[in-house]
Amino acid sequence: MTGPGLPVLRGVRRVLGTAAARIYLMGCALLLGWALVAASEGSMAVVIPMFATIPSSLVLLLLLPEGDAVFLLSIVLGALINAMVIGWCARALRRGKTPDTAT
Repeated sequence: MTGPGLPVLRGVRRVLGTAAARIYLMGCALLLGWALVAASEGSMAVVIPMFATIPSSLVLLLLLPEGDAVFLLSIVLGALINAMVIGWCARALRRGKTPDTAT
């Protein structure tokens, strides 16, 4: 039983499964964790994870309404979107001129 959404999820899982995408997500998660701890002291540290996830987080930040939760959501979604692009690029570069048989 395969629905129309399953190939999309399979593609997302495939591009997020690359080492480059996972390393990027790990780095973004570490930066966000550090920024949340440092921001409790009144610093502007939460800007650093946003810079790490530009351009996706900046576009989401401009489109979504204002708020602290929306700011964090734009960073998380921006990191996921950027990781998918990085994973897609890594798969395309690894594949070279041979066709991808998994699609």
